Amino acid sequence: MARSPNVDPSGRPDGQEPDEFWENLYRKHAGNAAVWGTRVNPLLVETATGLTAGTALDLACGAGGDTVWLARRGWHVTAVDISTTAVDQIRGLAQEAGLGDRVTAERHDLARTFPDGTFDLVSAQYFHTPFTLPRAEILRTAARSLRPGGRLLVVDHGSIAPWSWNQDPEARFPAPDEIHAELGLPASTWGIERADTPARLATGPQGQTATVVDHVLVVRRQGPPPRP
Repeated sequence: MARSPNVDPSGRPDGQEPDEFWENLYRKHAGNAAVWGTRVNPLLVETATGLTAGTALDLACGAGGDTVWLARRGWHVTAVDISTTAVDQIRGLAQEAGLGDRVTAERHDLARTFPDGTFDLVSAQYFHTPFTLPRAEILRTAARSLRPGGRLLVVDHGSIAPWSWNQDPEARFPAPDEIHAELGLPASTWGIERADTPARLATGPQGQTATVVDHVLVVRRQGPPPRP
């Protein structure tokens, strides 16, 4: 993953720890829809529409747009983020929307802890960070938390938008098959349902638009989902 332009030799942006960095960022812009927004990510909509609602895990949930969208459609969602401010914001959004009974928001530094439970859908949308992160290990744990028939959706950047914090022209974006290979999941248990690089018209925080590429991987745990 590409790093932020303000990274010191230790690998920490401005010398901060990950929790401090993200908490300061969310606290600074808490409630500012122009910065974070609460729109649902389109590839989550594309993947989850038509699925039977069950239990979902929203990894690095940020402002909570995906969590609220899923909860409105009957999913019981565990939303996790490293920022306490982000977690508190999602709890507030869920309560305001009358979805408090469908949303559990937890603070986790996923490099150290992972939420309990099993899930029918795990969503990792743009799970990038300027810090060193055992990303493959975290996503592997996420895949193992799936119930039979459950899906892990990983959506990564495949190009640089004009509003991206990373404007490094040398940045490289691993392809979906590379991401899958890093996970090391046995094909007998986890099969690839989708691995492609679609382009779409995206809207930035200030309303600007640009065509961007996403790298999409959907892994499905083999076997039928358990009966209710």
